[in-house]
Amino acid sequence: MSTKNQNTPSDSPAVSTATGAEKPQEKETLGEVARSGMIAILLALIVRTFLFEPFNIPSSSMVPNLLVGDYLFISKYSYGYSRYSFPFGIAGFEGRIDAKIPNRGDVIVFKLPTNTQIDYIKRLVGMPGDTIQMINGRLYINDEIVPRDAKGMVEYKKEGGITAKVMSYVETLPGGTQHLIYEESDQGPLDNTEKFRIPEGHYFMMGDNRDNSQDSRVQSLVGYVPYDNLEGRAEFLFFSTDGTAEIFEFWKWPSATRWSRVFSSIGNGKVVESP
Repeated sequence: MSTKNQNTPSDSPAVSTATGAEKPQEKETLGEVARSGMIAILLALIVRTFLFEPFNIPSSSMVPNLLVGDYLFISKYSYGYSRYSFPFGIAGFEGRIDAKIPNRGDVIVFKLPTNTQIDYIKRLVGMPGDTIQMINGRLYINDEIVPRDAKGMVEYKKEGGITAKVMSYVETLPGGTQHLIYEESDQGPLDNTEKFRIPEGHYFMMGDNRDNSQDSRVQSLVGYVPYDNLEGRAEFLFFSTDGTAEIFEFWKWPSATRWSRVFSSIGNGKVVESP
């Protein structure tokens, strides 16, 4: 996401009509504006690289915890810094600086392994060395079924305005972290899989909307996510729109904003109630 600045026109011409030379005072003013602009850009790059970076949610793969139209910040320092922490991946080093291990259950933005120009957001369910398998819609980690408690049938709108009826569950991952998931059925295309063994230095990611997520179960697209591809942990929402207004269409915000979601925590490791 980016913003555009508009420069207001000067009250007087920048070039002298008498000599065609730039006036000293105006030259000094333009220099100050340029310096201020460079400082602002530098500060923005520092914040984006080392502290927080904004993202928006374009799909329903993380429903019910993240909705289409949510805007969030990730913390760049949560797992240390790799070359993908820098804009356009311009840093030329391998590995991570100030490396920290992510926790199972974290919601993470990462570079898609098959195309690092694309950012994905999923939940970390599998750690290096784990085995992961789906059997009849149930998640197994290291051959142990992951508990889930049914919360009831709910409806939500998919992309294109299609309404889907799903069962909502609270899933409890090893270690005790909990989160809500949606299941349309237990016999979907990704509800029965082979047993995946996660290699060292890699992680297994899954969407909370289990029947509407292309994640590590799709080995040809996502597969195992390398540690270096992790960009940061999703922390909190700073804006959310129901789709009837873009973030810069401020005159539509009062009716389009989901006010209850603004500045809400993503809820890593905690049960997040259905919206």
